[in-house]
Order: sequence, then C-alpha cells, then structure tokens
Amino acid sequence: METLEMQINNMVTQLNQPEQVLVLEIVKRFLPDDVASENDLIAISAARREYRDKETISENDINWD
Repeated sequence: METLEMQINNMVTQLNQPEQVLVLEIVKRFLPDDVASENDLIAISAARREYRDKETISENDINWD
C-alpha cells in the first residue's frame, strides 16, 4: 500500500509543469513562512526570563534625546 506521501508524489508527477507550479504555490500556503531558528528561540527565552524577573525597563524611562 502506498503512503500518502507517495500518492501525492505520483499525482503531482502526472501533471504538466504549469499545473505543478500551481500545486506548489497552493501547498506553500499551508506551510509557515516565518519559523524561528534555534538562536531565535534562545533569544525569546532569555527575553521572557528578563521580563519575568523584572529586568526590563519601560520605554518611558529611556531618555530618547
């Protein structure tokens, strides 16, 4: 029995190239386009910890001049 992935692959390969491009664009819409990297996750974790521990300051306390 074919896996779902194999069935999809077999169907897509039967399409002509312009139709494959269309299918690709449709599938892309189901995938996240902004995925956090490992470094991003580390930075987010650090920022949350700093916020939790009240190690942040209000923007109103910053002298922007």
